[in-house]
Amino acid sequence: MIRLRGVSKTYPDGTTAVRELDLDVERGELVCLVGPSGCGKSTTLKMINRLVEPTTGTIEIDGHDVTDGDPVALRRGIGYVIQQVGLFPHQKIITNVMTVPLLLGESKSFARERAGELLTLVGLDPARYADRYPHQLSGGQRQRVGVARALAANPPVLLMDEPFGAVDPIVRGRLQDEFLRLQRELGKTVVLVTHDIDEAVKLGDRVAVFADGGRLLQSDVPARLLGFPVDDEVAAFVGAERGLRRLSVTAIDPSLVEPLDGVPASSLGATVEVGASLEDALALMLRDDRGMVGVTDGAKFVGVLTPAGIHRALRESLRA
Repeated sequence: MIRLRGVSKTYPDGTTAVRELDLDVERGELVCLVGPSGCGKSTTLKMINRLVEPTTGTIEIDGHDVTDGDPVALRRGIGYVIQQVGLFPHQKIITNVMTVPLLLGESKSFARERAGELLTLVGLDPARYADRYPHQLSGGQRQRVGVARALAANPPVLLMDEPFGAVDPIVRGRLQDEFLRLQRELGKTVVLVTHDIDEAVKLGDRVAVFADGGRLLQSDVPARLLGFPVDDEVAAFVGAERGLRRLSVTAIDPSLVEPLDGVPASSLGATVEVGASLEDALALMLRDDRGMVGVTDGAKFVGVLTPAGIHRALRESLRA
């Protein structure tokens, strides 16, 4: 869907922001770009929609070179979400979301209907929020409006630059969960910039790690990135806690669940579903101060997972 080949950006003062970048983003995939400040993450994002022009290389979206044609028309067909949201402060929320469909020539009635659908989709009741102004919303609510506006033209590609970075950790976690729900429902092709490796691991189908000077060090699925960093630089960035982070991207496999005959499931307290993460299971063990957690498959109780089982699951995930 998105293909970058040999893409570099060098500014007139000689600063190289991105160096010889090759990166593919498949249709429906969510790829997170991570790395230290100034490593070229945001520049890469802006080159995809031509807010920044590449110095060398080619960028294609769905087989078409983005440097061909009108950059404004290109941007209207790509959703773009930034940390500061960028809502028009003097316009009501409904009008903010209607902006792109109106620019694309849609009727006011269609744009209003579409905006209402999208506000509902991101969890903001139009009856309650449509006629408010941005300053009347919380930071998390404004960020939801920004996502709704980016989706208003039903773009195949969504670019997001630190979209959840300006809110507190609790709201941030809720926004991440909400966005994952939306992504499962809509299946957009997403490139998301973040400085937070935990956010990248949680959201990304793949994570691309950049280094100073705009070099791409590794692009991989989260479990493989955490289990097998390609070099010391990637290992240092993903952190010494990468073993713990692997808990969040490793699902509970039924083969690692142990039977517990003769003990009612209700006596184990809270349970987790097959397919939930090992992190979820361990969190319940620690919260309830128990040596095991019950595992269910729908309404069926299938057994228990112990700390030893979690350890085995992590070792199996590395071998896989």
